[in-house]
Amino acid sequence: MPIPLGRRHIKKLRALARDDTVDLWALDEVRFEQHGSACRMWVAPEIKDPILLHHPTREGIGYFGAVRIRDGKFVYSREVNRFNADKFFTFLKKLRRLSSHAGRRVVLILDNVRYHHASLHRKWRDKCRKRFALEFMPPYSPELNPVERVWKLTRRKATHNQYFPTLASVPVAVENVFDEWRTGNATLKRLCAL
Repeated sequence: MPIPLGRRHIKKLRALARDDTVDLWALDEVRFEQHGSACRMWVAPEIKDPILLHHPTREGIGYFGAVRIRDGKFVYSREVNRFNADKFFTFLKKLRRLSSHAGRRVVLILDNVRYHHASLHRKWRDKCRKRFALEFMPPYSPELNPVERVWKLTRRKATHNQYFPTLASVPVAVENVFDEWRTGNATLKRLCAL
């Protein structure tokens, strides 16, 4: 009986995570909106359909982020406008510079967004493949990328049940959480375990 697509990939990721010569990183992008989100709220029993007002804009701040599965080290970069191949390439070079000190081969888990495959950085990726490789997950499988759990935890710690009067106050809250994770830590190590 063939192994379903998701199970085959999780087996491969677990094998990479057990390999002592490999540093496995999970990479993805995220946007935090100015209006935040409501996680929990108390509503009086007599109110049947509560109305929760949000800030009237859909403005937000984007981040590239990567977490090292072995120890929970987190690297991020803020993107104000749009995600594209140029900005992704800049983040890849930053991540390669910061991750290559361990003396291990670095493997990145990431999704199949078009600019992850851009021809702009194809030659660079091919040149670095032996020491810095990209492992693309199958389409529509965010559950295979552990950094998705980091975004959920960040929202819970920084943006849930918060009102941000200005867009400039969003990155302050988010980056306070991110800065706690710059060095390896047990929280992200447990959260992103495969």
